[in-house]
Amino acid sequence: MNRKQMERIRTGQGFIAALDQSGGSTPKALQQYGIEATRYSGEEEMFTLVHEMRTRIIQSPSFDAEFIIGAILFENTMDRKIDGLFTADYLWEKKGIVPFLKIDKGLADSEDGVQVLKPIPDLDGLLRRAVERNIFGTKMRSVIHAANPQGIGKVVEQQFELGKQIWSAGLVPIIEPEVDINSVDKGESERMLKDEILKQLSALAPDVTVMLKLSIPTEDDFYRDLMAEPHVARVVALSGGYDREEANERLARSRGLIASFSRALAEGLSDQQSDEQFNEMLTRSIRSIYKASIS
Repeated sequence: MNRKQMERIRTGQGFIAALDQSGGSTPKALQQYGIEATRYSGEEEMFTLVHEMRTRIIQSPSFDAEFIIGAILFENTMDRKIDGLFTADYLWEKKGIVPFLKIDKGLADSEDGVQVLKPIPDLDGLLRRAVERNIFGTKMRSVIHAANPQGIGKVVEQQFELGKQIWSAGLVPIIEPEVDINSVDKGESERMLKDEILKQLSALAPDVTVMLKLSIPTEDDFYRDLMAEPHVARVVALSGGYDREEANERLARSRGLIASFSRALAEGLSDQQSDEQFNEMLTRSIRSIYKASIS
């Protein structure tokens, strides 16, 4: 494990850029970027276009370690190159940004008010490849739709069991049990979730380190005790469907919580923009998210 990267994640000022749209969400991400499905045929062309979009973001002068401490990649992006370097190496060597990998394969059907992770085939093999590609950590997303204690317990238990496997492979897991922002009992779900996370953290071996990626809380500063937990390197927040302005406003009210935004980061970017227009829009986005993350 890269100790310099660990220190960057623990103490660096800035946020984590989520560039990890995968199979099911890639067409929507491309459409939001101005690329309709009629412009590509098949997965290979689709992933080539999305890699070009991500490359454009990563190579922008505004995508810089002054504002961004980490970036989450999709598996296909990890295996592609930017200027002759694998994407993770380009991020760290050229930008000083810590690379992470999305490892989940999507969500199971809703049961007990939650969606747990689908099985991840050959996870050990994927983790070995991630280490070979100089990835620092991983992330995996579950979703909580209702304040159901049984369901929330299953989500957190699954996340931490996978997290221990990931840590044993030499990577830092991002535990991501998202609470649906449209849930009618979001606040109660968050209380149950935090209790389950604290229980799992207390059972970890002393040397294990994890990160947490959580929905922006209903109650300001709700995750302060999680941030103080010695097993936790950093607590980051997903935008969860809020637009950038609202996500930033809510984020800024929770001290110590930093962004790990995807849709809110790419909001307003377009394939049709000139490089100057693209970089201006991305600069505004990055600086607004950075400001909310250090508030």
